[in-house]
Amino acid sequence: MPCEGCMERDNESTDAPMEFILLGFSELLCLRALLFLLFLTIHLVTLAGNTLIFAAVVMEPSRPPMLFFLCHLSVIELCYTLVIVPKALLGLTAAGGSTISFPGCAAQMHLFVALGGAECFLLAAMSYDRYVAVCQPLRYAAVMSEGLCLRLSVACCLGGFAVALGLTVAVFRLPLCQSRGINHFFCDVPAVLHLACTRSYAPELPLLAACVLLLLLPFLMILTSYACIAAALLQITSSLGRGKAFSTCFSHLAITLLHYGCATFMYIRPKSSYSPAQDKMVSLVYTNITPLLYPLIYSLRNKEIRGVLRKMLRRKRIAQLN
Repeated sequence: MPCEGCMERDNESTDAPMEFILLGFSELLCLRALLFLLFLTIHLVTLAGNTLIFAAVVMEPSRPPMLFFLCHLSVIELCYTLVIVPKALLGLTAAGGSTISFPGCAAQMHLFVALGGAECFLLAAMSYDRYVAVCQPLRYAAVMSEGLCLRLSVACCLGGFAVALGLTVAVFRLPLCQSRGINHFFCDVPAVLHLACTRSYAPELPLLAACVLLLLLPFLMILTSYACIAAALLQITSSLGRGKAFSTCFSHLAITLLHYGCATFMYIRPKSSYSPAQDKMVSLVYTNITPLLYPLIYSLRNKEIRGVLRKMLRRKRIAQLN
């Protein structure tokens, strides 16, 4: 259905490139400097933490599957924050928000959804790894081979990027209203959908399909894996053995709850319940706090990653002494 006042997309009708304005936190003018310093500090700590884990795992000659997946997760988190945070920091330096081109907004949305989707698939692959480790410990080395881990990682990335491409194309083919202001600090799907000149629920169908593929299916796989793990733990009579088995799953379980909790709130809901202020606050947690917590959770709770970090620091100390 044609809409009045939709954004003109024909390049022949206008010489100026189509741009959006990311309003960000323009309503909090007095707090811009404080927010900038806070976001910058969190961003640098997040980059340092994930880079440290990535470097430690890469330098380790023998990498078990969990470390391999952690390395992949750290790379995703590094790219994830670099796609969102620098533009958000730039927006805090401008009083009226920062501009982003039409292709730039589409690229940012695609990369954000693709990396988030790849992380969902990767968390499902990691849950399968924990299932094999707890339920089939004698066959763990044979089942979780290096080739299988590599194929799972590649499949996670390809799946996330394919679904994100379809969603981004569907969103940016919608007729958009004349208002160019996106009330967000990045091109998030609900914020751009809010500009669509249509009152039907049809524009939400691609988002619903993407949520089923990126959120629901991996989450069902994770639930299945942990149901099998719980059944196996009930058969362990020793409380010490049960606690040791559960400790191997705690870090992955904590990250899964963080990731899916925020993603479910953000994307599995009707357009009518869209609230810019609420979305921005949840997105702050989703894009800044959560990636910061991942290295901390794994560094404090995972023996393998602690051992690798100790080895890297020991090698660095020996190299300095020599």
